[in-house]
Amino acid sequence: MTINLQGKIAVITGATGQLGRVMARTLASSGADIVVCYAKNNAMADKLTDEIKSLGRRALSIQADITNEVSLNQMRDKITATLGCADIVVNNAIIQYEWKSILEQNLTDFQSQFDSCVMQSVLTAKAFLPDMIKKGYGRFIGINTECSVLCNAGTGAYASAKRGMDGLYRVLAKEVGTSGVTVNQVAPGWTISDRDRERNSEISPGYSENVPLKRRGTDQEIANAVLFFASDLSSFITGVCLPVSGGAVMV
Repeated sequence: MTINLQGKIAVITGATGQLGRVMARTLASSGADIVVCYAKNNAMADKLTDEIKSLGRRALSIQADITNEVSLNQMRDKITATLGCADIVVNNAIIQYEWKSILEQNLTDFQSQFDSCVMQSVLTAKAFLPDMIKKGYGRFIGINTECSVLCNAGTGAYASAKRGMDGLYRVLAKEVGTSGVTVNQVAPGWTISDRDRERNSEISPGYSENVPLKRRGTDQEIANAVLFFASDLSSFITGVCLPVSGGAVMV
């Protein structure tokens, strides 16, 4: 079975990150035109855009602040003028911070996580969903985390923001479902990426021993789940948060 996204326009926030770049390549390999939304990594954005174009797809890189309404609306307008209305949005960007206990965590870290998890999703929904609703088709996908279920010590800001994001997506799925737009989430476990391969740090016995499949997942496995939700294979699935964690989280 082949997944065909030809004619679809996919917007991926955080597209230059460890997982985002694999998502971009995967959706492009299945035929989608790709918008590479990034914050700072201009070099990777250019490299990724060139890779996608080499596959025969259209590609556009746009620097944007995913927590700022004006910036995201400007991005939407540029996409619409250059490629057309988005069919797929993948909210993957996250603000990085140093994990500490709740009592030690700076309040600005709680705000940054809320902004990049919940508010990013609100702002991209407001920017892109009206056009999807008009055409009766759309795929709105959020990247959550196993941490929102495991709630391990030290993850307070991250886990609380992702749990808030989960509630938002479930409500949104009910609000836009009648318009042919699906709203789903992928929740990765601790994932092997290029960073691990470069550092030879793929093996993590202390973590893997608690995973039923006894290993960490890969960036490609996460991208495959995103591809599924972006495709018509998931046309009757909405409001789902799918753990891709080897069984570490079961819902």
